[in-house]
Amino acid sequence: MTAFWGELIGTAILITLGAGVCAGVNLKKTLSNGSGWIVITFGWGFAVAVAAYSVGKFSGAHLNPALTVALAFTGDLPWKEVPTYIFGQVIGAIIGATIIYFQYLPHWKVTEDQGAKLGTFATGPAIPHTFANLISEIIGTFILVLGILAIGANKFADGLNPLVVGFLIVSIGLSLGGTTGYAINPARDFGPRLAHALLPIPGKGSSNWGYSWIPIVGPILGGSLGGLFYKAAFLGKTEMSLWFIIGAIVVVLAIASVMGKKPQETVRVEKVSA
Repeated sequence: MTAFWGELIGTAILITLGAGVCAGVNLKKTLSNGSGWIVITFGWGFAVAVAAYSVGKFSGAHLNPALTVALAFTGDLPWKEVPTYIFGQVIGAIIGATIIYFQYLPHWKVTEDQGAKLGTFATGPAIPHTFANLISEIIGTFILVLGILAIGANKFADGLNPLVVGFLIVSIGLSLGGTTGYAINPARDFGPRLAHALLPIPGKGSSNWGYSWIPIVGPILGGSLGGLFYKAAFLGKTEMSLWFIIGAIVVVLAIASVMGKKPQETVRVEKVSA
């Protein structure tokens, strides 16, 4: 088992269980239809824990490009390994989303709501607002990476890290996820969104690609800031890249502020991520 295969298999497990709970809640005539946000956040939390336990010893179970890039910035992962990790994560996410398509095969046709179908695969804002949506993803992923590094620093968490991180996902979903569906993971959003675009889902409608850059850029910036902030504040090691990321966030938010004044494609995506 290599790091590439670990990330691919782990992310496939993550999306199978995570998108699976979204499908169960979103799609008509499932036994779990309409069971709500609490079910989804716990479903994603357990999905992360199971995936991390499955492949943690082989790849470190990043399962998320935002975490991979953050660890590269902090010096915990060589930059040359980043493309391998991310490629595995994206491919795994597409596979996981495809599995869910087949798992719920008869339910796509009986579900008329296009937003519910897209919400099974990808995230979307409760209120489309480019600047605010980007901030939500930055904050959520900042907390995610900061929390993961903090959990890993505690001896009590040895062996329990994946489970505790799973509850961190639940906490982020409950507290911060109601604005954008808390993608906090570019592969988790991009891979399934691409699957939504390619799969023959009856009456699926738009994949809302106009929004898709936010759950990519926001998590990368927020995760990198979280990792570098942890290193500076908790370990006393301030990297020059911290100021680069802060500057990048300021520039991107400024651009988002201007973009936010332009009309957006509105596709309501009702359920979440992780």
